Amino acid sequence: MGRVELAAAIFCSSRCKEQEKTLPRKSIITLITDFGTNDHFVGTMKGVIYNINPSVEIVDITHQVAAYDIFDAAFMLAQSYRFFPPDTIHLVVVDPGVGTSRRPLLARSLAYKFVAPDNGVLSLIYEREENVEVRHITADHYFLNPVSSTFQGRDIFAPIVGWLSKGVEVDKFGEPISDFIKFSSPKPKRVGDNLIKGVVLKVDKFGNILTNLRPEDLAQLFTENPPPFKIIINQHEITRLNLAYSMGKPGELFAIVGSSGYLEICTNRGSAAKLLNVNRGVDVGVTLAGQKSGTESQESE
Repeated sequence: MGRVELAAAIFCSSRCKEQEKTLPRKSIITLITDFGTNDHFVGTMKGVIYNINPSVEIVDITHQVAAYDIFDAAFMLAQSYRFFPPDTIHLVVVDPGVGTSRRPLLARSLAYKFVAPDNGVLSLIYEREENVEVRHITADHYFLNPVSSTFQGRDIFAPIVGWLSKGVEVDKFGEPISDFIKFSSPKPKRVGDNLIKGVVLKVDKFGNILTNLRPEDLAQLFTENPPPFKIIINQHEITRLNLAYSMGKPGELFAIVGSSGYLEICTNRGSAAKLLNVNRGVDVGVTLAGQKSGTESQESE
């Protein structure tokens, strides 16, 4: 490249960067629902949002949350929300209490906004984010009229996130509250020196069993000389820890630390959940043999 071409390239690069700084960033709204995709519900909600803000970008995280399953929705949200740009608006509509006196909520953390029914679906956000401000949405002039008692995702939640994406300030929608519904996610329990008890949080599409156990709960397994261990689940024992799914033999059960940060029980190209007849809520135990000293290890070899 000659000097003229190089100078032109540098000029173009710096000018493009200046334009990027001045261009307004598109507002982003994400959607998590249990509506599926066979009916009109998701598309109708998007239509409401686009009528308010035609330039907004809508991202479908998932519409395959198990029907009425508040914890499943909370888990999906917790696994995905922080990978979006700051100021993203996250909408969750898993709402078995639709049409009752349950409140619509607007929560704001330092970087994100969340809109959802007051049924505990934002509980993991309350756990993971600091200084979350929660408001009861009462400004019904932002709703569609009349409000259906069966489809408030269309008539309340979709218009609220539409107006939020247009820049309406959060304090316009309602007053802060502190009595919102929340639950605590199940925590592992240590029993004695060598047993940690956990629980299955979720079975994913591939049949991988996600537990609530993290590497920090099982720190001994991730040392240079880890002790022998057994993962006990539904009267089965797993004694192998792999780094990747493909490292396991077909039909062999093993553990792995998945992208969620939790310990998973898996099998290569198969469903561990089917092999073990396991679903959410099943107990998981990890037993650790006593650590041997370096001398003992050498003698045993």
